[in-house]
Amino acid sequence: MAWGVPTRLPSSRVQTLYELCKRTFPSPSSAAPSSPPPASAVRAIISIMDTISPADVGLRDDNLEDGGGHGFFESSFMKGSARAARWAQPITYLHIYQCDAFSIGIFCLPTSAVIPLHDHPGMTVLSKILYGSMHVKSYDWIEPTVLASNQPVRLAKLHTDDVRTAPCPTTVLYPQSGGNLHSFTSVASCAVLDVLAPPYSENAGRVCTYFHDYPFSSFSAGRTKTVDSPDNYAWIEAINSPVNIYMRPGMYTGPTVQDRLS
Repeated sequence: MAWGVPTRLPSSRVQTLYELCKRTFPSPSSAAPSSPPPASAVRAIISIMDTISPADVGLRDDNLEDGGGHGFFESSFMKGSARAARWAQPITYLHIYQCDAFSIGIFCLPTSAVIPLHDHPGMTVLSKILYGSMHVKSYDWIEPTVLASNQPVRLAKLHTDDVRTAPCPTTVLYPQSGGNLHSFTSVASCAVLDVLAPPYSENAGRVCTYFHDYPFSSFSAGRTKTVDSPDNYAWIEAINSPVNIYMRPGMYTGPTVQDRLS
């Protein structure tokens, strides 16, 4: 080792993830929608996310079982107090990094907490369950658009409807595939590491919309025929009344990101 030359410390996995994202996701243009990144770049990000453990981001699997906070979901579609109570669990968000091109953060859900069905317009999203277990239900829109007869609902195809338990592979969704509309219900206290590229931005028109799903048999589709079981399809209705989700900010205690590539 040469004297006087500082030794660069090994990067944390979080730093490696940041650097891969920085190289992969360009700042979005306001003039055109973002294109999905190359498959090879996505595989590289998945590879590093698959190796990230709770300890790598400063978490223990009992971090958020304290019952604190006051989460709430308010909208006209909540009909029963039991459903409202189940949804009113505190959800904590740990911010790691954000720029115009992408964000990195962790959603921590206590047992039975719910993030309702929502979309990711023009976005690529990679998700890794760090600990715990959650039920994931996701859809993709049927193209070209299929609307129900005289009803404000649109047809979507089921992509995922299962329980995922850590350790499990990183998943990825794209603007038009991979389950761009999804909901989460924590079966056991869990944490999800998310990369959103680009992140939500009201100014850029990437606004999160919440939805309610109905079985295919609920509405008439006119002459529309499904190519497989009707159970693989659902009618999706946008929730026009406000859906207010309080996400308690938490203290991220993992390795900080060093912006070496600016």
